[in-house]
Amino acid sequence: MEIISLNVGRPVTVDYRGKPLETGIYKMPVEGSVQLHMSGFDGDGQADLKHHGGPDKAVCAYPIEHYSYWEQQLGKKLEYSAFGENITTAGLLETDVCIGDVYEIGTTVLQVSQPRYPCFKISQKHGPADLPAQVLDTRYSGFYLRVLREGKISTGDAIVKKESGAGGASVAHVLHLMQVGLQEEAALASLAELGTLSAVVRNKFRKQLGLPES
Repeated sequence: MEIISLNVGRPVTVDYRGKPLETGIYKMPVEGSVQLHMSGFDGDGQADLKHHGGPDKAVCAYPIEHYSYWEQQLGKKLEYSAFGENITTAGLLETDVCIGDVYEIGTTVLQVSQPRYPCFKISQKHGPADLPAQVLDTRYSGFYLRVLREGKISTGDAIVKKESGAGGASVAHVLHLMQVGLQEEAALASLAELGTLSAVVRNKFRKQLGLPES
């Protein structure tokens, strides 16, 4: 398991359906090591801080294994950070990676916190209006990590698993529950108590179940 590409970038303003849209999805690969703080990488930023960024979403990861599929679907070659990810990874798939898994990368230690839920900005970048729905159908979403130990990460760094998350809830499973909600109430209830799940998603589940925020 390794980092294929390390990507950062500040928000930019682009056109979306004839209106200006500020977005942080246009990140670029960088050379050398980059400092990672609890809130994210040096040189990186998000436009919509309500839905992106923050300690539980300090790092966005996306598997290189999905690139060939999307290249076929979109009919074009994709550059690294095609989905706005900070780290393009090899060996970490949503069906295998679980909430709470801990990884050492470079001099950092990171913990998986939640799936990356697709929004309309990937449609702005790549074209198809139904691209977020396609991501949900495939479960090729990517995921977020929180920083347990600050440090530096470089392209080519090994990704070393240090700990498995309690509960064994895969990123793909959690993404599914974010879609179906109370259709799978028992599974939702178990994740509503999972402390390593991001506060935003955990409290979303708790609200659906009629429970107070934790």
